[in-house]
Amino acid sequence: MTEKRSLSQYTHGAAENRHSSQYMLSSYLVTPAELNSALTKNCYSRLSTAPKVIPLCASWFLPNDGRSGPETFKSCRIPHARFFDLDHVKDPKSPYPHMLPSAEDFAKAMGKLGIRRDDSVVVYDTKELGLFSAPRVGWTLQVFGHSNVHILNNFKLWCDEGYPTESGEPDNAAVSEVEYPVPELDRNKVAAFEEVKQIAIEQGREGAEEVQILDARPEGRWKGIDPEPRKGLSSGHIPHSISVPFSSLLDPEKKTLLPAEALQSLFKSKGIDPSKPIISSCGTGVTAAVIDAALLEAGFPEQKRRLYDGSWTEWAQRVSPTDSLIRKVNQ
Repeated sequence: MTEKRSLSQYTHGAAENRHSSQYMLSSYLVTPAELNSALTKNCYSRLSTAPKVIPLCASWFLPNDGRSGPETFKSCRIPHARFFDLDHVKDPKSPYPHMLPSAEDFAKAMGKLGIRRDDSVVVYDTKELGLFSAPRVGWTLQVFGHSNVHILNNFKLWCDEGYPTESGEPDNAAVSEVEYPVPELDRNKVAAFEEVKQIAIEQGREGAEEVQILDARPEGRWKGIDPEPRKGLSSGHIPHSISVPFSSLLDPEKKTLLPAEALQSLFKSKGIDPSKPIISSCGTGVTAAVIDAALLEAGFPEQKRRLYDGSWTEWAQRVSPTDSLIRKVNQ
């Protein structure tokens, strides 16, 4: 195991902190310093029944990347972190990659990770990508009603600023499985294919509600000039959708989410109206959650925001060629 700093603060801690109440994280996005302080004040203990602050690694890469989330988790992680596998905690019956799991399967996954309903979960990404798949896992927890969810902004900074890390095979025996109550899915946060299709068909018609569909994929894929990472899948975009590449929402060097003011300016430059409904989409519903997190940070109202779970992978496979619902820039 390798460390950048002593881990004693997590396993022992000062005596005056041992019985302190849970350190509350107030915002959805948390800095490395805020997470470090929370972990220090919530000393790790298997025996404690008090709510914990749990780092949750959500590392995931595109299928043509060559790297894998589990291997990245083994190579470098926050001490005592657990790993949420997007490729396994999903609907196993769906032909699309990352559709939401059933409430029962979600509860089983959380229980196996040793996460209780009142624990504070801080989801983080790979240090290579900064912010990529962590917001999707954070959004998933929110959809299933886990109230204490946060996103680390980000693990790259955590490493650069010298906070503790560990490597090697995780000690799974140190995680005690718990009973996580089966939650209810908040369908108000999710957009399904048939609804998105109807919106795309009706956009611009007299009397139709204007719904803004934002696409997080790189602009070349949205335009239909670059290929999709999944073989055989057409690129292009949903009619009337707006290209908002998730990378444009991040600091180019730190890979952190941009400050609220910069995000507000970016969305305004795209003509995105906070008073109108928004559906975020991407390739498989992963980086769409980066847009959703950015909208939250920019102050867009929660009741106006939803995420298209199947996103482009479902759209491109389900729309009929005769519907003209796959648009390219030369059309």
